[in-house]
Order: sequence, then C-alpha cells, then structure tokens
Amino acid sequence: MEAKATARYIHVSPRKARLVVDQIRGKNVQEALALLRNLPNRPARPVYKVLHSAIANAEHNYDMNTENLYVAKAFVDQGPVLKRIRPRARGMWSRIRKPTSHITIVLQEKKEG
Repeated sequence: MEAKATARYIHVSPRKARLVVDQIRGKNVQEALALLRNLPNRPARPVYKVLHSAIANAEHNYDMNTENLYVAKAFVDQGPVLKRIRPRARGMWSRIRKPTSHITIVLQEKKEG
C-alpha cells in the first residue's frame, strides 16, 4: 500500500527542488522531516509541506502506521514556465523566465520481518 501527495505549480526551479528531494528519497519519514526542517534551501519548505500531506494521507486514508513509513519515491517534474519581460536600454527588452515545479512524494510502509 502506498500513500501519495502532490503539489503542483510551485514557484521554484525544478533543478533546485531536485537537489532537496534527492536528499530525502529512501529515508524514514521522521528523519526526512527533521532534515527538511533544517535545510537552508528555499525548496525545502514546499517539499516539507508535501511530505507532511503525504503522511496525513497515509494515516487518514489508508490507516497506515506513521512509525513504519518511508519515502519510497520522490520526484520533481517541470511545470510551465512563466515568461515575463524587463525593459532594457535603447527600447529593448529581455526575457525573464519564472519556472514552476510539480513535486510528488510517495510513501510506503516497511515490511516487518
């Protein structure tokens, strides 16, 4: 049995979010929460929220024991890129790219024995 949580259209670069998600993949849930709480990276906060949501989904929807949960899968997909412009010299403009991410975390229970 697995519990899943997804956050879509998060205003953070997928490349930076993957650095955070790679650190919690395969870890125990309590260890992953503690790690995310103390990471200085900006994507750590939305990843923390998604992990917390996945834990709540596992507990309330599937009656899983939160002590035995671990992060089975965690990945970040690229969302749409918002394109904005900034005025520059001589009447020109340059493009500003504001990337978004879709963060997904899947939890599973550890097998006993």
